Amino acid sequence: MLLGMAVTDPALVTLVVGEEELLAERAVREVVAAARQAEAGAEVHDLVGSKVTPGELAQLAAPSLFGDRSVVVIRSAQDLGKDVIAEVVAYAKQPSEDIVLVVVHPGGVKGKALVEGLKKARVGVVTIGKVTKPGERLDFIKTEIKRAGRSIQADAAQALLDAVGNDLRELAAACSQLAFDTQEKSINLAAVARYHKGRAEVTGFNVADSAVEGKLGEALEQLRWALGTGVAPVLLVSAMAGGLRSLAKVGGAPRNLRGGQLASHLGMPPWKVDRVRRQLNGWGPEGLSRALQAVAVADEQVKGGGADPGYALERAVQTIVASRTGR
Repeated sequence: MLLGMAVTDPALVTLVVGEEELLAERAVREVVAAARQAEAGAEVHDLVGSKVTPGELAQLAAPSLFGDRSVVVIRSAQDLGKDVIAEVVAYAKQPSEDIVLVVVHPGGVKGKALVEGLKKARVGVVTIGKVTKPGERLDFIKTEIKRAGRSIQADAAQALLDAVGNDLRELAAACSQLAFDTQEKSINLAAVARYHKGRAEVTGFNVADSAVEGKLGEALEQLRWALGTGVAPVLLVSAMAGGLRSLAKVGGAPRNLRGGQLASHLGMPPWKVDRVRRQLNGWGPEGLSRALQAVAVADEQVKGGGADPGYALERAVQTIVASRTGR
């Protein structure tokens, strides 16, 4: 499912289920936005499944003295405990009028009882289909450009997909940057070539991989080449952020999962899980946190908060490498 239409009247309980994180995040944002449109002061409680305790939902759903509506979002719901799952399912059968509850589940076997229980309770369901086929990715690109109030020609969409790759976050960032930087109402092949030439030689993924593996010289050389051949700074930031998020996901995964089970749990192909596990060598939680903060700073600077995007990206690469090695 490629989201793009606003939710105008959110259900009291909504289940968002699917592996595509970007689309799931958007589905949640649409429900939250709709709830806040109905009541501007609605407070949002953002919870992580593994940290939700028994009774917490009941406490948040208790009637407010001021009668204010609030939104409760439970992410990674596959990690909820059995007692909490039972509470969520029971609550869904008789939800409070003062609460909008959004439950986010990646699909798969883990936490399946929650998904089945919520569906039986006839809650609102947003199913996020996995975007796997080239035609689906091209549709995604066209939808992203349309969200920006523009259109893109068929050969230009194909060229953008060839240049950027299959990652939806990277594609979304590329579409946003392209729509912002070009003047044409209908984006053509020349515009894509102008902003993404050289992408096949050096990608944001190459720079990110070298940085997280501690190869400072190689990462900086690739970064300078990418910038020199027209790769947009926002794409390089997105790739570095994606690489670090992958480290965090694999590093925080349950130790008892192996092979296909681990790949399914993380929503990654097995080859990528294997590569990220190798890249984890030398990384710890504190270093990963520092690196993510550095990328967040670089993201702000390349989007207008700093005078020199290239310098901001070099600093981010240097901090990533230093955070890994402990220097």
